[in-house]
Amino acid sequence: MNTTNETPQTTQKRWLNPKELYTEYGFTESNQGKLRMKRAIPFSKMGNYIRYDRIEIDKWIESNAVEVVA
Repeated sequence: MNTTNETPQTTQKRWLNPKELYTEYGFTESNQGKLRMKRAIPFSKMGNYIRYDRIEIDKWIESNAVEVVA
């Protein structure tokens, strides 16, 4: 089990705070809050801190992909 703060294949941080999620994925902090209230985005809350698991966010984005019909 990987217990570090890095993904197995890269040296990127595994856990992102809301500002980092915005910088890397483009979800505004306001939009993140709305998605969290709807329980539509995977996140963890540690005390007063919100953290997003990069692996879970990537899976979530892939699972919400819209199939293109040619």
